[in-house]
Amino acid sequence: MVVIEYLGKTERDGEITYNYIYRLIKNDICLSKEQDGIVVQAYGIEIERQDMLEGKIQSIERDCVEVVSPHRHKVHSLLRLLYENTVSPLHLVEVVGEYVDEYVNDFDSVFADIAME
Repeated sequence: MVVIEYLGKTERDGEITYNYIYRLIKNDICLSKEQDGIVVQAYGIEIERQDMLEGKIQSIERDCVEVVSPHRHKVHSLLRLLYENTVSPLHLVEVVGEYVDEYVNDFDSVFADIAME
């Protein structure tokens, strides 16, 4: 997993500061039908929230969906949506689940394009 880009924001609630970090990540995955295997790039999202009190980390929450789509622009748009709405790592899978289900077809089209070469 390689971090391609990240967005960060800070929010305060009383004495607690929440640092949110949204990461666009890249992985190589192997697509295969029967015995033919093709390695393609896949993009995913990781969210981390650090809960700070008096400048010290009290807790860290982190979650990741390593494979969302082979199309960086789609995952980047989804990352911006999560960032703009300050989605917690606790809700990452719940929020991106429908997108992942929709984007799974992207891998079929990439596999078909590569297989035709």
